Amino acid sequence: MKIAVIGAGLMGRAVLFDLALNEDVQSVGFFDINEKLASEIADKYGSGKASPARLDASDVESATRLLAGYDAAVSCVPYNYNPGLTRAAIGAKCHLVDLGGNNDVVRTQLEMDDDAGEAGVIVVPDCGLAPGMVSILAADGISRFDRVNSLKIRVGGLPQSPRPPLNYQMVFSAEGLINEYWEPCVILENGKKKIVNPMTGVEKLEFDGVGELEAFYTSGGTSTLPDTYAGKIDSLDYKTIRYPGHCALFKAMLEIGLASRQPISVDGQMVEPRAVLKTVLDKNLTFGDPDMALVRLKFEGEKDGKDKRCIYEIVDRQDSKTGLTAMMRTTAFPASIIAWMAASGQITQRGCKPQELVVNPPLFIAQLKKRRINLVVRA
Repeated sequence: MKIAVIGAGLMGRAVLFDLALNEDVQSVGFFDINEKLASEIADKYGSGKASPARLDASDVESATRLLAGYDAAVSCVPYNYNPGLTRAAIGAKCHLVDLGGNNDVVRTQLEMDDDAGEAGVIVVPDCGLAPGMVSILAADGISRFDRVNSLKIRVGGLPQSPRPPLNYQMVFSAEGLINEYWEPCVILENGKKKIVNPMTGVEKLEFDGVGELEAFYTSGGTSTLPDTYAGKIDSLDYKTIRYPGHCALFKAMLEIGLASRQPISVDGQMVEPRAVLKTVLDKNLTFGDPDMALVRLKFEGEKDGKDKRCIYEIVDRQDSKTGLTAMMRTTAFPASIIAWMAASGQITQRGCKPQELVVNPPLFIAQLKKRRINLVVRA
């Protein structure tokens, strides 16, 4: 099979690395607007299977022509490009998965369900970590119950050795981070969808070997789960894990307007505050220190007439041998796995569908284990 990867950032590199090691994948097209960067990354991570070239992800016509030569594609560019790439994949009759991260964008993609079905392709948005992997783990856990009353999802990517004052380092795009902290959050309460404000609902939690942490509402992590399970689960929510105190510090920066896209005048120049914040975050919080990814899903419900509880947990740390960060592994590998499943016919549905409805959880979890992303289940 031939699979295309669009975007030469951190996640695109990890997707390329994983696909190139897959025996079923004969070649990987590796594309970025910066052809030189694509070539350098292809040489480093492509295991001799990668063919680099230039692609402007906003050029739908060019993307359509390019994807026509591939069985599946993975979008690793910012989420605003994904509607156009979805149209390109449909036109090219090429399966597509993406890393997602924005509820409005995903809704736009899901509206192309009929077109994708008619083209005979499967398009699966939001296939990273959260949104992404956790939706498939949620589907697996829910299948263990007759009824789930509550599902609490907690996820975070953190430096193993935090540096003050924010105790955080950039492990994915600054735009994605700000979006999570700024956009409204969708949860289920009493079986119905409810909107809550981001960076609220702060709670304490602990992980063995890590210590005390905090978690708070952020946008995008529930993805399509509230729509899929409305009326079936009483309570479902998602919170991001950080070191204690992070939420209060970062929230203050946003509340004074640093996430605004409305330009302001600075010394006669119009400047977008969000662009400044993104630049500052990338410059001052990109340490390259070893990281870890924490995942916990807590289910409460009923099975065979009895109360039942179950916890799914993953603690993944940076791979010192390959140099891939934990966030790269836990975000990019799910996308590469799902692209392989689509290209190999292990996803049979067609259209633009939520992953919790089309991805086989046991098969997916087995693939995670092969990549040493180990899920621990405690009943």
